[in-house]
Amino acid sequence: MDILTVIGVIIGFAALIGGNFLEGGSLATLANGPAAIIVFGGTVGAAVLQSPKAVLRRALSMLGWVFRPPAQKLDRGIRDVVRWSRTARKDGLLGLESLSEKESDPFARKGLQMLVDGSDPEVIRHVLETDLLVAEQRDLEAARFYESMGGYAPTIGIIGAVMGLIHVMQHLADPAELGPGIAIAFVATIYGVAFANLFLLPVANKLRACVKAQSLYRELTLEGICAIADGENPKAIEMKLSGYL
Repeated sequence: MDILTVIGVIIGFAALIGGNFLEGGSLATLANGPAAIIVFGGTVGAAVLQSPKAVLRRALSMLGWVFRPPAQKLDRGIRDVVRWSRTARKDGLLGLESLSEKESDPFARKGLQMLVDGSDPEVIRHVLETDLLVAEQRDLEAARFYESMGGYAPTIGIIGAVMGLIHVMQHLADPAELGPGIAIAFVATIYGVAFANLFLLPVANKLRACVKAQSLYRELTLEGICAIADGENPKAIEMKLSGYL
């Protein structure tokens, strides 16, 4: 688990709640069921409405990356490529077949299989680059799902506040109800702004960073596989890929 993410979430919401207490407020003043339903339900509904099913499904599957980012270390990737290149130099490209069958990363497995099949280096590069770009675009589109939610939440919060004020205006004859009623109405604005800036937008940025890191790892793998296809020396490949570190 990414401990920094957990710490960030705790600090953000602790600052909000702690500041409320320091100003003389209580937790009860921030608790409002109708406001929560309006903001959270409205935000999710708007984001779902704009998103195709495939994007929505991918966005939900990627949410776990916020706390458990994909474990793809560049130094380990370089070691794997060098190991493949040494196997290819020793046993020929057909020697990579057993390694491709054991490879857990579908991107690397596809590249190794193309090496075993004797594909031209330019064909390998073209196919893998296409896969890389398509996967990156798909995942960035999924990350934008949370970014769009971060844009909707404050606006939905304002709508909730206005709805609360409409309710308050119905009690103008009772001045004792105005103060508490107005305070509760603005809780929806707090929910919208806090939900957007303390969770949704940071989540979108974190997922975008994970996608970029994954694309960099795949780019390293692509360059390594193409170097193997070109028959480069394992030591030269290692030096070439060390620039990614």
